Amino acid sequence: MRFLLDTEQRAFAASLDAMLTTADTPAVVRRWSRGAHTSGRALWSRIADAGVFALAVPEAYEGLGPRPVDLAVAFVELGRHAVPGPLVETVTAAALLTEPPLAKRFLGSLASGETMATIAHNNAHALDGDAATLVLVLGSDGLRIAPGHGVVRASLDPARRLTPLEPGGELLTPDPPLEDALAWARLATAAQALGVGLALLDRTVAYVKQRVQFGVPVGSFQAVKHRLADARIALEFARPLVFGAASTMAPADVAAAKVSACEAAYATARTALQLHGAIGYTAEYDLSLWLTKARALRTAWGTPKACRTTVLDAGRP
Repeated sequence: MRFLLDTEQRAFAASLDAMLTTADTPAVVRRWSRGAHTSGRALWSRIADAGVFALAVPEAYEGLGPRPVDLAVAFVELGRHAVPGPLVETVTAAALLTEPPLAKRFLGSLASGETMATIAHNNAHALDGDAATLVLVLGSDGLRIAPGHGVVRASLDPARRLTPLEPGGELLTPDPPLEDALAWARLATAAQALGVGLALLDRTVAYVKQRVQFGVPVGSFQAVKHRLADARIALEFARPLVFGAASTMAPADVAAAKVSACEAAYATARTALQLHGAIGYTAEYDLSLWLTKARALRTAWGTPKACRTTVLDAGRP
């Protein structure tokens, strides 16, 4: 099986990269972390207009998909630019709302970007529940719409704001397609993490070329080159796993991709932090936006242990 992107997919990635570069996403992230969602919603609309969310929605419900490989292409770019908001959760909501009455009610607005969805488990904290227009709860009795939320709480990633949810709400379905939804969530998370790792590596390579010690760039030191090479190898090993999983959407493949991409991004974040020195610890420095996201994505929609268990269970007779 080949994992090379075709010409159309590479052009799609390049167009998203160009659009997000002009959007000044670090400024958008900082406003989002303060609860100012205007610029974030505007960026969300532009991403939706590019067809990103429609890739998770069938054509019968005003979407373009399902096209998981193209969605992975898009989420790599979203991670590369640290775009805020419940991106993975909106895609996952599309995978949960597949019963014809629910699909007709919700999927068109999810595809168009009019609806921003988030999801919580058992009335736990929801990601960006204060910004989302559709807050879903996965509980023991099925899938519900949360009736409201409490006061926003900070999380590890300032762009991932958490909100406690009120109990009750409309029951949408007692039997949502959890396995399919989890596969989409983990795929989008893995692709996003891959993009985060690539951005961290690019920024660190640029920095060590400029930082000078003993009269020479830090990047000329052999130990620094080895650390960066290790990060590059880990990310490049993760890339085919992500796109291979998107091709099959098998739970074990997706779990393996998530472990590989998230661990590679996390290791790259640690390397980036070490090579940047003290400035890497400051919240005012843009690198921090990717550092915190790499750590948060590592456990989102399945810890490394849970994903490895999925892979191992699939290989048992």
